[in-house]
Amino acid sequence: MLKEDNEVYLLPERWQVLSGSWLKVIAMVSMVIDHSAYFILWHVDAFTTTLFIIGHRHVTWFYLMRCVGRLAFPLFCFLIVEGFLHTHDRKKYGRNLLVFALLSEIPFDLARTGHFFASGQNVFFTLFLGFLALCAIGRWEAGSETGLDSTKRNCQLAVRLFGLIAAGILMHTDYGTSGVSFIILLYVLRRNRIFQATIGCIMLPMRWIAGLAFIPINMYNGQRGFIQGPWAKYLFYVFYPLHLLILYFIKIH
Repeated sequence: MLKEDNEVYLLPERWQVLSGSWLKVIAMVSMVIDHSAYFILWHVDAFTTTLFIIGHRHVTWFYLMRCVGRLAFPLFCFLIVEGFLHTHDRKKYGRNLLVFALLSEIPFDLARTGHFFASGQNVFFTLFLGFLALCAIGRWEAGSETGLDSTKRNCQLAVRLFGLIAAGILMHTDYGTSGVSFIILLYVLRRNRIFQATIGCIMLPMRWIAGLAFIPINMYNGQRGFIQGPWAKYLFYVFYPLHLLILYFIKIH
């Protein structure tokens, strides 16, 4: 992976062995474990019986599975940043996020509530809003607001970012404000992985557990990996609504 002189990494280069494809696999496996616990196993005695106690925390299989699940969202956010930086067509990338956000909403509502429509939107909407925020920052960095001085450009950027973050609140997207803000953070601090991980851990729910996602993030080698071609790429998108539908049918049977 090519590095610039001003980049600061959390782990030495010899540990950077994970491709983007492996990060996707880790994120998807983590997500399935988390959603299996949250949607199906929360009322199963074998998963809610205390295994041991740490301080005041009763540790159960349910709790451990939710802990593993905390890795998924930071990894997906990191992959959005990488997608923004490396895609050849940002409009198409954003369109795909929006299309699958819409396609995922009914499976998301069914898995959560058993109803076709419920309050709150799935995490694809959060990722889409975060991607739009990166596009706004990208335009600001490129100075594409022709005819505007720096003060007006800065104000426009602030208004756009505030609007996108507020949209996360109004739409009740998964992770909401913190989710969109986290994507912005990953992008802004992408050249200093130590600051990125430190501040990222403070922002995330279940801080130290979700912060473990920065270990595989910092093992990323900058390569796309084995998930290549349109079929493989869209399978990654389809996986989210598909696994929610499978969990829903398991739940009702």
